[in-house]
Amino acid sequence: MFLVDAEDVVVRVSPISHQQNLATAISLTRWLVANGFPATEPADLPQPVAYEPYAVTFWQHYPQPAHGRPPTGRLGDLLRALHSLPAPPVTLPLYQPLASLKTVVESSTYLGSDQQSWLMERRRELLNAYGKLEFPLGYGHIHGDAYPGNALWDGQGVRLGDWDEAAFGPREIDLANTFQGVRFGRTSAELDDFSFRYGYDISQWPGLPVLVGIRDLHTLGSFIRRADQGDTAAANQLSHRLQTLRNADDGAKWGAA
Repeated sequence: MFLVDAEDVVVRVSPISHQQNLATAISLTRWLVANGFPATEPADLPQPVAYEPYAVTFWQHYPQPAHGRPPTGRLGDLLRALHSLPAPPVTLPLYQPLASLKTVVESSTYLGSDQQSWLMERRRELLNAYGKLEFPLGYGHIHGDAYPGNALWDGQGVRLGDWDEAAFGPREIDLANTFQGVRFGRTSAELDDFSFRYGYDISQWPGLPVLVGIRDLHTLGSFIRRADQGDTAAANQLSHRLQTLRNADDGAKWGAA
């Protein structure tokens, strides 16, 4: 048994199937913090904790100010520092784009057969294109889900959180997610600042549309699961996203639900 102070700790509950990924995230973030990288810090206790059908992790709480999340450019600073570190002494899974989407789509009770067929074909197209890419930034440890929404204020500093998808893969993965954010209103000035702070402009790399397309499909997973559970708001947003994807409307704006 252990006790935690609810005011200082954030409790995260995940499916038990994620337990290995969570264990990796705990080990990795402890190593990152010990090596001076501002990752969100796990609580100092044995974890993850299995509590069927869930796995539970505990993290230090970082109160966020009312003026909003850190600017997009600050994520560029974090990723430059992260990618500059030596390889961590943690076995990371190989990055596998859209690995879970197939199961989510095929088991969905909300999606129609035509939607399922289109999503599976689009997934195949993107994976085929991904397999032909050459990555100028090379391979190494990546966050896997890096986008400005996972950056948190810590006083005047900024920390990077949500490490469940950390992997070994192309560095470009960590940059493309921010560029996919034009669907959520991210501006050209924000993207320029992000690229400047990271030290590389991925917009000049011809493989970017493939990674943005992969990210587009990746974001659908949680909406499909919620729609399956009867969440009307998620179902409406899912329908909007699918329609814009099928119409190849790259400028369409998406929202939360």
